[in-house]
Amino acid sequence: MSMMTMGIQGQLLEVTVVGCQKLKDTEWFSRQDPYVVLEYSGARHQTRTCKDGGKKAVFQEKFMFTLLEGLRDLKVAVWNSNTLSTDDFIGNATIQLQKVLSQGYDDCTWTLQTKTGRYAGEVRLILHYAGIMNQHHHGSAPSAPPYAPQVPHNSAPPSPSPYSSPPYTGPSLYPHVQYSQPQSAYPPASPYPPQPYAYPPPPSTSAFPPGPSAYPPGSSAYPPPPPSSTYPPPPYPPQPSPYYPQGPYQGQYPPPPY
Repeated sequence: MSMMTMGIQGQLLEVTVVGCQKLKDTEWFSRQDPYVVLEYSGARHQTRTCKDGGKKAVFQEKFMFTLLEGLRDLKVAVWNSNTLSTDDFIGNATIQLQKVLSQGYDDCTWTLQTKTGRYAGEVRLILHYAGIMNQHHHGSAPSAPPYAPQVPHNSAPPSPSPYSSPPYTGPSLYPHVQYSQPQSAYPPASPYPPQPYAYPPPPSTSAFPPGPSAYPPGSSAYPPPPPSSTYPPPPYPPQPSPYYPQGPYQGQYPPPPY
């Protein structure tokens, strides 16, 4: 359990201003003289002025702040010192204290911004929190054991619900079928060996080739009717019929006069 949950009221925070780099230059003809200002809960600390530091300044100065419960950020600002005029604002940043309060140490470089939100350089701070050491000396309270419901030893077993029935333990309601091998296709094989035929097999009924008839074909009792037409056709003029007598005039038309 971190000190953030135990409270930080009255604890001490040590801040070391290491230096600045890539600072925005506010001078036109000479090198600027930067310095750093720290503010926390109304307390204000200022570093010395780095004479002719220009865009890169080194400070290596330490400051102590008394922490206030509920306030977990530190304000930092960098200025350029002027002799005959007001100091020039270079940039500022807000330092979050969550890491140093939970781990006891934080060494980071923070980005500075101008009043319009533009990049103004970087500042490096090293933070130490002594309260984390007190936590290790005093130790933390042991955690509570996991919850386990207490069951009385002399308690009666729970009564069965009137709406539930006990599981069925009798014989199975369906016959158990065990297959020794996969089921064959239809028709099923006969369990008995094939029996020989008692009589010779019937003759083949195949239509090809035709078998010889057992009896010769009988002759017709009547002659076949005369054909309806003959080829070649009979000669013209027609021949005299053997069934009708010829007329007096054979083959002449019209007949001659009497």
